Parts: sequence; structure tokens; C-alpha cells
Amino acid sequence: MPKIAIIAALPREVHPLVKSWHSTAFEHEGRSFTFYESNYAVVVCGGIGGEAARRAAEAVIVKYSPQVLISAGIAGALVPELHVGETIFPALVIDSQDGSRHETAIKNAPVANTPLGRTAIVSAPQISSPGQKQQLAKSYGAQAVDMESAAVARAAMIHNLRFLAIKSISDEYDFEIPEMSQFVRDGQFQEKRFALYVALRPWLWLPVIRLARNTKLASENLCAWLRESALTHTIVVSSTGEGARASTSDQV
Repeated sequence: MPKIAIIAALPREVHPLVKSWHSTAFEHEGRSFTFYESNYAVVVCGGIGGEAARRAAEAVIVKYSPQVLISAGIAGALVPELHVGETIFPALVIDSQDGSRHETAIKNAPVANTPLGRTAIVSAPQISSPGQKQQLAKSYGAQAVDMESAAVARAAMIHNLRFLAIKSISDEYDFEIPEMSQFVRDGQFQEKRFALYVALRPWLWLPVIRLARNTKLASENLCAWLRESALTHTIVVSSTGEGARASTSDQV
């Protein structure tokens, strides 16, 4: 059984990695999940947001009993030093809804001593605008924002599993992202509704094209890191070693 479980939001984020992997369906708590399997890892795309990530994490734990959970996907930059396509390995994950903080197991890996490993990511309940990004950076001292990492970290903590977050930047700190939260329903992005919305608003065409291009680059870089680093155990501590496990503390 794979020892590493990777939880992503949408299939397109991990498609370069899993496109040739075997897929299997699994029912858990009344929901259907598709798992992509290799000899060393399993990937599940649970949907957008914390609740969707939690459900996916619980499902993969039930079916595969992994030793490591990885929250992987795209993220937004909160600081000007991070650019599109850069991949970070946060040492700290913060939940903006309750202020809880979760340390990751990255401190046991060589990449922890690089700027990419000395980062923090904050999980927010919605897609963040530049103004919201500015406030998140000020409030939490984080370098990036996503919507799922904190939920996966909490699942790892509950089940006493090692936890990592690997995120690739799709939008920089000042990128005017189109309003997209209204098109997320039960963790799924309603692409047809969004396409119609954009088609009737020509001023959104260029930002949407840029975001799609940036997301594709971020996805490719993310999957390259997953393939060459996480899945070859160069950032994941040995399954037989003591390594750090997910932990949490109140915000200070």
C-alpha cells in the first residue's frame, strides 16, 4: 500500500503527475472519490476548500492507512518575493478561521534550510483578493495563502501522521484575481457558469487568460517537485524513523 497520500483540490493541479497512474473509485461517507495510485503514493482530489479537503483526507486514511499526508496544490503569494511557478514547502500552516497553527515535518529535510522551506502559509475560507492578501500577510506573517492546507494538517494531527504542504504559486500578491468564489459549490468549481460569466465581461478576458496560463505553469512545477522530491523521499522523513508529526498550537 502507498505510504504517501497526496490531497489536492482539483484534478488539473496534479494532472501532469497522475495522468498515467491507475485510478480507482471509492465511496466514503456517502461521497465518491477517485484515487490515483502508484507504487509509492496515492493522490486524491477532494475539491476546493477546507471541508472538501477534510473529507478527502479522511477517505484516503480509511482506504490506504498512509504514513504521510501531503497537502499539494496551487497557492497565492502574499509577499512580492514569491513569483508565479515558485514552489514552497511551508514549515507552518495557519488556519485563519480559528488562528490554530500546525507545524509540518519539513524541518527534517534539507529543503527546510532554504527560503522555500522557511515559509508559512495561511488557509482562508475563500479565494483572496489583493486587499485580503494584504490583510492576511499583516495578520499572520505568512508568505502564501491557500484554502486546504490547514484542514489536511488537522486530519494528520488527529490520526498522528506526518504532514507536509507543497504549494506552487499561481497568482502573485498584487494580481487582481477575478471574482470566483461564487462559482464554487460544495467544493467543486462550476467551470461552465464561470465561462459564461467571463464571456459577457470582456474586461475579464485578459486576467482570466493570465490566470489560466499561470495556473498551468504552477501545476507543472508542483508536479515536478512531487515527482522528484516528495515521491523519492528526499523531503519526506523515513517511514521507519522518528520524524516530526503534525502538531498544533494556539495562535500567539
